[in-house]
Amino acid sequence: MQLKPEQLDRHLQGRLAPVYFISGDDPLRVLEAADSVRAAARQQEFAEREVLSVQAGFDWNRLDAAAGNLSLFAARRLIDLRLPTGKPGDPGARALRAWSEQPPEDTLLLITAGKLEAQARKSKWVQALDRAGVVVFVWPLQVNELPAWVSERMRRKGLQPTPEAVELLVERVEGNLLACVQEIEKLHLLQGTGPVDAVTVTALVADNARYDVFGLVDSALAGDGARSVRILNGLRGEGMVPPVVLWALARELRTLAAVASAVATGMPVARALAGARVWDQRKRLLGGAAQRLDPAACRALLRHCARIDRMCKGQAPGSPWDELLQLVLKLSGIDLLPDTNGTEPVS
Repeated sequence: MQLKPEQLDRHLQGRLAPVYFISGDDPLRVLEAADSVRAAARQQEFAEREVLSVQAGFDWNRLDAAAGNLSLFAARRLIDLRLPTGKPGDPGARALRAWSEQPPEDTLLLITAGKLEAQARKSKWVQALDRAGVVVFVWPLQVNELPAWVSERMRRKGLQPTPEAVELLVERVEGNLLACVQEIEKLHLLQGTGPVDAVTVTALVADNARYDVFGLVDSALAGDGARSVRILNGLRGEGMVPPVVLWALARELRTLAAVASAVATGMPVARALAGARVWDQRKRLLGGAAQRLDPAACRALLRHCARIDRMCKGQAPGSPWDELLQLVLKLSGIDLLPDTNGTEPVS
């Protein structure tokens, strides 16, 4: 039987199935679904748990041995099988099919796995688990689902976020739900329950990182070249990798290019910002940069991003950090070196 993650808690209020298989590439939601199964098992007196982690060379005979190795003091047992790759191999597939065909009494098998490709989801061992118990495939949340998810998680902790606070947190974590939960925990620890606005979220992130890629982006948009260089050097010194810095800059540049293009057609800045769904506290930064940089300059900066990306991947010569410095200075309105790679000047 297949269930959606949101259907699992209700199912667990009744009689437990002998097998639960939870698979997905969202670590937090897979972990929380598995935690729900473990909690329900404890409530129904599965008093012992044995964890088996499938690594290279794993002996699948250990699965049968674990089922038969009940202690004198525990009549019911949970076997917690971790399958990170989602690939049990032929021996594992046979062992899981055999278990599914005749699940041991008083033993619950919980399997957690990484994402399965479509073909693997149709394999005989997955189908056998489906017939024997419950299968939960955890899919990543869609972009339009994230704000509701974040808002609900914040309210669980007694926080009352404004829509802008939710939107900012969604932006900052970029779909990383585990990071999002950690930030919500920080908010709760630092300010307790009650209202939360975007200013509070921004201050929290700044307080927990000496050098911050989002601070770098904001400084460059504001035209503060000196501070941007200090932050960039700080990020490099703290061990930040170039692709993360590039990701933050490129994401903002795509929004900036859309706003600048709209403004160039005669659209009012406020309307262009609203059309690009820029939240209120960032409108001044994006609006100022859009008036300072025309569409051609924005396109040149995006091409520069593409060139740095190739350098990061070893597909083009050059130093990503040196090029990031040039990119940040150009975004700040300072162009120290001529562009020799076939892109038009930015300023």
